[in-house]
Amino acid sequence: MALPKKMRLRGHRTFNYIHRNSTKYNGKLMNFRVARSNPEILSSHNINDSSNNLRVAFAISKKVAKKAVDRNKIRRIMQEWLLTNIQKINNHKPYWLLVNLKVNDSYNDKNGLLEEFQNLMLKSKLIK
Repeated sequence: MALPKKMRLRGHRTFNYIHRNSTKYNGKLMNFRVARSNPEILSSHNINDSSNNLRVAFAISKKVAKKAVDRNKIRRIMQEWLLTNIQKINNHKPYWLLVNLKVNDSYNDKNGLLEEFQNLMLKSKLIK
């Protein structure tokens, strides 16, 4: 299941803002970039939703998995975990999260991938 539109990040200005103003958390399989949200950037994309929601983007390079099917499978696994555990996330603080997978052969290990994702969510204090 895909993320709802109110939880997705989009637009090059948004990603530039995240790269400039974020805190980086590193793991063995992925990197997190967490930044405080900036609603002024979203207004340029005609998004007038100023609610305090977490917005997320998953970036999975072709270097991680050559086939789009594999990249989408990885993305769906992480999105499903995020949607099932959404009640644990701090909704009172608006954050933007960019998840980048590192080049590694262990992306086929679903349990390891989810464990790393959960550990980085705890480390970045997005989950209580």
